[in-house]
Amino acid sequence: MPYVGRVNPAPSVPWTERHQVALYLMAIAAAVLTGWTVPAAPALAPAVTPVLGLLLFATFLAVPLTALRAAFADLRFLAAVLTVNFAVVPLLVWGLSRAVAGHDALLLGVLLALLTPCVDYVIAFTGLAGGAAERLLAAAPLLLLVQMLLLPLYLLVLAGPETVALVETRPFVKAFLLLVLAPLVAAATVQRAARRSAGARAVAAATVSTMVPLMALTLFTVIASQVRGVGEQLAELAVVVPLYVIFPVLLVPVGLLAARLTRLDVPASRALVFSGVTRNSLVVLPLALALPERLALTPFVVVTQTLVELVAMVVLVRLVPVLVPGRRPPG
Repeated sequence: MPYVGRVNPAPSVPWTERHQVALYLMAIAAAVLTGWTVPAAPALAPAVTPVLGLLLFATFLAVPLTALRAAFADLRFLAAVLTVNFAVVPLLVWGLSRAVAGHDALLLGVLLALLTPCVDYVIAFTGLAGGAAERLLAAAPLLLLVQMLLLPLYLLVLAGPETVALVETRPFVKAFLLLVLAPLVAAATVQRAARRSAGARAVAAATVSTMVPLMALTLFTVIASQVRGVGEQLAELAVVVPLYVIFPVLLVPVGLLAARLTRLDVPASRALVFSGVTRNSLVVLPLALALPERLALTPFVVVTQTLVELVAMVVLVRLVPVLVPGRRPPG
């Protein structure tokens, strides 16, 4: 969920930003109610991609180009984040995914959900725990680009060529263009125009101010369109729930150890833990939805991870500051 504004809420911070997690929980509750009671709710599924594109455009727009340069200059933090997410996590995911290795739809869902580090709501929860939310925000475009480039390779290695052969490459390319490249280029264009144009500055400010509502809308759209399917397939999905619970249990100590080895400060250490634990299930959901009918269970596997992870995030907001003591988090 996008983290907007400062780590310590102040009277000048908009109400939506100070209460963003409560708003997200309300959006989830409304989505579950709508998904179960409104028969037409699954028709919201095609809206997931455009809503996510708008959210990521706002997320990228909130990162000044100078901040991106600073993120690349912060080599220790960046190296730690990349190592945990793209070297350690795939090894752990390989071990966890063996439990569903005989079921293509379950296996692909687990791999899509767990191999991709989060670039949106991790920033909000990191800020709430007193972590370096601004560093993760600056690193978000790089994390998104790297995961989209490496994901096909990870799927090939961990799922095998037979399973990967079931996946069409065109939806992956389309998702990369719509969810990564287009929002990133658009955000950079608006930022450059804002240097000379008051209108562009107004557009940028207005867009960034909508990040919390956009995240709430994204959660509502995703969950409302998929929750009935999750419920109807609960017997088959039950096997992946323990895997999604074990994952953060493993990644918290991994993040702590990596932060210690790289001698990160307290805020950066907390940010690293959250980055390792939190996954990009909302962004990869359009990829799962584009899979053939034989893999129709896969999107529900991805959404299940989101639901489990949100519970873990609420716990970690209180636990991580205890494990990495120092500057107290807000609230």
